[in-house]
Amino acid sequence: MVLTRLSTSSRLLARQTPRIQSFFQPATSFRVVRSLATAAGARQNLTEKIVQRFSKDLPEGKFVRSGDYVSIQPHKCMTHDNSWPVATKFFSIGATKVDNTEQIVLTLDHDVQNKSEANLRKYKNIEEFAKQQGIVFYPAGRGIGHQIMVEEGYAWPGTLSVASDSHSNMYGGISCLGTPVVRTDAASIWATGRTWWQIPPVARVELKGTLPKGVSGKDVIVSLCGLFNKDDVLNHAIEFTGSEETMKSLKIDDRLAIANMTTEWGALSGLFPADGVLKQWMEQKASEHSDRLSESHPRLNKERIEELFKNNVEADADATYAKTLSLDLSTLSPFVAGPNSVKIATPLPELEKQNIAIHKAYLVSCTNSRASDIGAAASVFRAQGPDAKVAPGVEFYIAAASTLEQAAAEKAGDWQVLVNAGAKPLPAGCGPCIGLGTGLLEDGEVGISATNRNFKGRMGSRDALAYLASPEVVAASAIKGSIAGAGTYSPVAEKPTFSTAAASAASAAAEVTESKTAILPGFPSSIEGEIVFCDADNINTDGIYPGKYTYQDNVPKETMAQVVMENYDAEFTKLAKEGDIIVSGYNFGTGSSREQAATALLAKGIKLVLAGSFGNIFSRNSINNALMTVEVPDLITRLREEYKDAEKVATRRTGWKVKWDVERSWVEITEKSGKTWGMKVGELPPNVQEVFVQGGLEGWVKAQLK
Repeated sequence: MVLTRLSTSSRLLARQTPRIQSFFQPATSFRVVRSLATAAGARQNLTEKIVQRFSKDLPEGKFVRSGDYVSIQPHKCMTHDNSWPVATKFFSIGATKVDNTEQIVLTLDHDVQNKSEANLRKYKNIEEFAKQQGIVFYPAGRGIGHQIMVEEGYAWPGTLSVASDSHSNMYGGISCLGTPVVRTDAASIWATGRTWWQIPPVARVELKGTLPKGVSGKDVIVSLCGLFNKDDVLNHAIEFTGSEETMKSLKIDDRLAIANMTTEWGALSGLFPADGVLKQWMEQKASEHSDRLSESHPRLNKERIEELFKNNVEADADATYAKTLSLDLSTLSPFVAGPNSVKIATPLPELEKQNIAIHKAYLVSCTNSRASDIGAAASVFRAQGPDAKVAPGVEFYIAAASTLEQAAAEKAGDWQVLVNAGAKPLPAGCGPCIGLGTGLLEDGEVGISATNRNFKGRMGSRDALAYLASPEVVAASAIKGSIAGAGTYSPVAEKPTFSTAAASAASAAAEVTESKTAILPGFPSSIEGEIVFCDADNINTDGIYPGKYTYQDNVPKETMAQVVMENYDAEFTKLAKEGDIIVSGYNFGTGSSREQAATALLAKGIKLVLAGSFGNIFSRNSINNALMTVEVPDLITRLREEYKDAEKVATRRTGWKVKWDVERSWVEITEKSGKTWGMKVGELPPNVQEVFVQGGLEGWVKAQLK
């Protein structure tokens, strides 16, 4: 759980927005103060409006805002190969029956090429669990879970859907608010139908102009990741806006690719509006389903689509956003990300000049392996003539996002064009994108891929180089044997036009009287201790809890306390003491989903961590395991100013004291000199306090099941 230190304008908004009661506490458990909604009308952006619809136990007249903690009851929750670990956690907390089987979708997609006894047993366990519980289930080879969610109508415009996978953002391409959850959240949803969410700050991305010929949605998101590469949208929700003309140039498959990779951009969701382009796409999909099934699809059908657009959900014209970024699509060229980073994005014309030879090319993943992507790649081969082949020494792997997408590509003749040219087909699934199965990058190799991530070692060897590009560029590179374009793009502008603007103070309404937060019995009204300063940004979960211990079962608390932070600083455990308050830089806890990053700090006796910002998954794991975290960027600035000329050390005992007054939502600092100052932070309402009182989300679920 993260309490956010807000800017002046945002602070005014936050003070006017009461935190909500959720399923953790009855709606009458604490006072409701006058909200921004009552002062200025129900001005909400699209994210807030959708969350409003799927929040439970809101006080009468409450309009949710960024920063609010809410009890959410998602429309759908998807899990994939990790369904069995979720099921294990589900049973361990005392649950036996899924609360709402209509809410849950199980798919198998990540390790579908693995025919080992252990993997097949796991897959069988998941299938048996689905049958026993009466849950919809899609077997290995049917397709990637996110694609199934979209094409089968589970992810629905205007709803909130979650998945225990980071690329749930993809649902935003069809105006469904998709966001990831961790396994404990998924188990909670299975058992109770609900979990918690803090509504993120919402950034508006204003798209202008139209896409030039030869430029795709993949180029849009790769350029955004490269142009705005200073964590501009880290832990934000994103809403894409633009004129009708601009949006018409972005087909739904382009939007799905863009929304999918907002994850790599650092965002928690990427939401497009529900417009005429979406309606036309849905009607087409409904017709295709009807032809295939010889009857109407149970979800994607004409009646439901008509009803949806009669009651379309839109952002209010005067809605408030944390910031606005803008990008002129007409100034874009094809972009390539890498090597080994999405933050390094280079216009294709510049990269072609370097003549970078490749060894492998990939057209796989939930990002860009739909029928339109396969068709785009096939068109590049067709343009080279009937004898066009994959270059000698290059391996070109293709896998459709689903069997339905592969069938559409086969019907169009596109799949066979690629296979005849030498492409190696793989079953519908994640495969090389997640570093599993056939065709991984080996030492010293260079690969170009239409996937979403090119982190070092993700697609094979850590000594390989991975680039990301559109299906057209991947296909052209496979033909030439080096990174190349398809020749369909004509330069329009010298460089992209883009800008950013923060929300102005004028967007905040008049400040209203603050109220004190009620304190739940068993929860402390304040927490205080000495600051131990770990002066670094991006301390990842491996730095907090070494990976070599992560998959060892039943590691004693004493051992966890001895090894915590050792990959960051081997001296940490000697310097930090029980009851200290750790303060660190920005994006603390970035990296993997290991829950031990939170529990190891608790084992050391650390109850509270302060930082400039936190990695999202670490934030969820913290509250789920009863570790308290508060964002205080002003404190980081002051500490770095204080020690800028001091000897550089990884961990420092400061002699400074900090007190978090939970009742007042106030953090007070007492410096070694005796100087005292403080700052307003977000509210921790009783609904979230209850999770801590119960020892974490699992404890809360157990209490509910009793």
